[in-house]
Amino acid sequence: MKKSLLQAVALSSTLLLSGSALAEFSANIGATSNYLWRGVTQTDDAVAVQGGLDYAHESGFYAGTWASNVDFGSPDEEEMLDGIETYGTYETDFYAGYGGEFGEDFYYDISYIYYAYPDSDYDLNFGEVTLLVGWQWLEVGYTQVVNADDDVSGADDETDWSYVQANLSFPLTEKVNLGLHYGYSMGDVADDLYGDSYSDYNISLSADTDVGTVSFMVSKTDLDNDVWGKDDAKVVVGYVYNFDL
Repeated sequence: MKKSLLQAVALSSTLLLSGSALAEFSANIGATSNYLWRGVTQTDDAVAVQGGLDYAHESGFYAGTWASNVDFGSPDEEEMLDGIETYGTYETDFYAGYGGEFGEDFYYDISYIYYAYPDSDYDLNFGEVTLLVGWQWLEVGYTQVVNADDDVSGADDETDWSYVQANLSFPLTEKVNLGLHYGYSMGDVADDLYGDSYSDYNISLSADTDVGTVSFMVSKTDLDNDVWGKDDAKVVVGYVYNFDL
């Protein structure tokens, strides 16, 4: 379920929060042909409009919020009788973190993000902590869910959900970047939501222009069930415009 065009535009389906902004306050607005989170669509393979606000301090601390429309399908007849009218139509994220450098060409970032679905008739909200460590063009990370509401999944422990990832980033020109990503979702929650632990991977090209960043990504998972679109590759085109406040 979740995360952002910022991820789709960049290397992966996970956090792109370490580069919050060079200015103290900034904002972004954009659209994507398909909002993917860790390889899985959050909009039923439809378009999403997204945007956020960020604050970054020269010490390395940053914080922000981000929002997107979502579509997880419609409740069935039994759920409607129980008063469930919607799974939610939009997502709002709140996050904060700290990043810095150490050694030569090494960097780190630790962050917390809270995913909220304010208009859902289910309690789907949850939060997770991510640690990223990088060197030049290589980045690796580990994410662990640390708090979750009751309806995220049917697992006994709604926090038994973790994610590992590796990202590669190569500048092809001053304005064009090639990204490669691999991630693995695991735990009882992942098993309940998707039928099994699974891998996601993508390749992306992003280009900075005078009017924003345009991206093209091909993403795939090893999920093999009808609910999540089998193992078909998904092509995503995205655009985001960042500006200082």
